[in-house]
Amino acid sequence: MRESGGNMNEYKTNALVFKAFCDESRLRIIEQLQHSEMCACNLLEELPISQSTLSHHMKILIESGVVESRKEGKWVYYTLSNDGIEKATLLLEQLTVLDEHYSINCACED
Repeated sequence: MRESGGNMNEYKTNALVFKAFCDESRLRIIEQLQHSEMCACNLLEELPISQSTLSHHMKILIESGVVESRKEGKWVYYTLSNDGIEKATLLLEQLTVLDEHYSINCACED
């Protein structure tokens, strides 16, 4: 992310990261994946959601880069992405740093 401005693709990419963290079920999935890689059937045992809902959540988590998947036979296994988690952490840090030297005159005061 740039210090100011940014292009539309950058905003869309960054929004995907925050979308991954803005749902209770996705937060529970992330918490489960902190322990180890899990297949979809194991995640379903831990969550009160349907298989189609899990697929929807996993699609969002993978698009965000926070979760990675691999297929083995007919099973799909999920794990947290170290790179994705690091990028999400850096993005949050960048967006929450106040620039104490930046000032702008209010347009309504003109």
